[in-house]
Amino acid sequence: MFDQEDLEEIRSAKESWAEDSYAPTVDRFGERKAEFTTDTEGQTVAPLYTPADIEEFDYEEDLGYPGEDPYTRGVYPTMYRGRLWTMRQYAGMGTASETNERFNYLLDEGQTGLSMAFDLPTQMGHDSDDPMSAGEVGKTGVAIDSLRDMETVFDGIPLDEVSTSMTINAPASVLLAMYIAVGDQQGVDREQLRGTIQNDVLKEYIARNTYIYPPEPSMRIITDIFEFCADETPNFNTISISGYHIREAGSTAAQEIAFTLADGIEYVEAALEAGQDVDEFAPQLSFFFASYNNILEEVAKFRAARRMWAKIMEERFDAENPKSKQLKFHTQTAGSTLTAQQIENNVVRVAYQALAAVLGGTQSLHTNGKDEALSIPTEESVRTALRTQQILAHESGAADTIDPLGGSYYVESLTDDLEDEAFEILDEIENRGGMLDAIQDQWVQRQIQDVAFERQREQEDGERIIVGVNEFTTEEEEEVDIEEVSEEEERKQKENLAAIRKERDDEAVDAKLQALREAARGEENLMPYIIDAVKVYATTGEICDAMRDVFGEHQPGL
Repeated sequence: MFDQEDLEEIRSAKESWAEDSYAPTVDRFGERKAEFTTDTEGQTVAPLYTPADIEEFDYEEDLGYPGEDPYTRGVYPTMYRGRLWTMRQYAGMGTASETNERFNYLLDEGQTGLSMAFDLPTQMGHDSDDPMSAGEVGKTGVAIDSLRDMETVFDGIPLDEVSTSMTINAPASVLLAMYIAVGDQQGVDREQLRGTIQNDVLKEYIARNTYIYPPEPSMRIITDIFEFCADETPNFNTISISGYHIREAGSTAAQEIAFTLADGIEYVEAALEAGQDVDEFAPQLSFFFASYNNILEEVAKFRAARRMWAKIMEERFDAENPKSKQLKFHTQTAGSTLTAQQIENNVVRVAYQALAAVLGGTQSLHTNGKDEALSIPTEESVRTALRTQQILAHESGAADTIDPLGGSYYVESLTDDLEDEAFEILDEIENRGGMLDAIQDQWVQRQIQDVAFERQREQEDGERIIVGVNEFTTEEEEEVDIEEVSEEEERKQKENLAAIRKERDDEAVDAKLQALREAARGEENLMPYIIDAVKVYATTGEICDAMRDVFGEHQPGL
């Protein structure tokens, strides 16, 4: 953007400024710290950035225009000037009826999309009356044991008018089948169904551990979903490739990018090996990132990830459809940064993290409730979290122009640095045989654990200030109202499940489950069989167990 003569003049002028203005001031008054670094990368942050810091920068190749390759500035030409991001507050609690109530409340308050949280038994493919589920029913989200629960959750909510995100992974095929079945009951054309299933099992092996099956059958189920949805539900995102949990486990920003895109590469390769065309399924891929406190680092992260995915899809997979190259992503503010101490501070943290996501060009956003360090958020804290997004959208001006930080010498330099580091990590993964091998030999997990350990040490030693925790603390104990799931609700859920089992046609259930087992032993697409089982009210646990009978369960380290 600048010729060499201009750059030399800028360098010379900066040296003069550093010598004549900056250094004497530092000598006299000092600076707040001996060294300034990025939040997670530990890269030194210079006191001033100029065009000389991005001298290799090529506007067309590195930046371009919104909605055009390389998508650094956003995946849509108008971005938020045309339509705001989807405000998708994560919700799901206790029973299906309670979740329906919360969904309707959020829609009434102006939320523009639904996001569904599931309890731990559902995430692990167990029914509420399974001994493994005791004490966990409805605790981290809603319990979904059968189609009846899904019918209740969406009672009075037309599926052709809402977009629904479901944070479900190992049993994603089952929950998607239930959603499709509810749509069929409502008379909604499957092409009108909109939303996302997380469906990202690789990050479960890395960070969350809510897996069921070994990697190979898990990848088969995922690619079956890709194929089925490309034909049946083309407006439904078949996967949300998730860096969020990787970051929450302790990774750096560059690791979050690299490990997430490496998972994406693995899914694309698995689909291609299954005989699918990249431009048929790739437009339905979506991503999910965390947004942390260092606003400028997070903005650079989102921009770098978009640019990298466009390069990967074009250069590695010969994608021709522009939509195959567009990294569309949901963002959630960082749960691990929320503190139980001085929880009102969390409102501020969430607002800054939301701002970073919007400045970075997210397609949808969940803002955490201030009390999520303690429990499922209360109605009041959910409303405040939603209002945070609405104020950002309508009062801040951040959504009025596209990529407002584009061209910032610091942001462009940081975007380049994060891209370079993330590609170096991707090269290391390739040298290790690909992401699946790197996960199975625990290399990825060790990288994250090392960073997490160092961050914890920094907090304990006071090198990293956490306001209200290791600095600016108070002696007073705050009283906080928290949302709780009672034993009575667990008992009701089990009673409802028993009633379903009593009412349904057991012979039909057994027949559909056996058909699913036979399909799992062969090579047919499993989704039609799962939908058939769902529609006769086979339970989540029964369907997952039918596939467990064939695929077994994942045993880490074996």
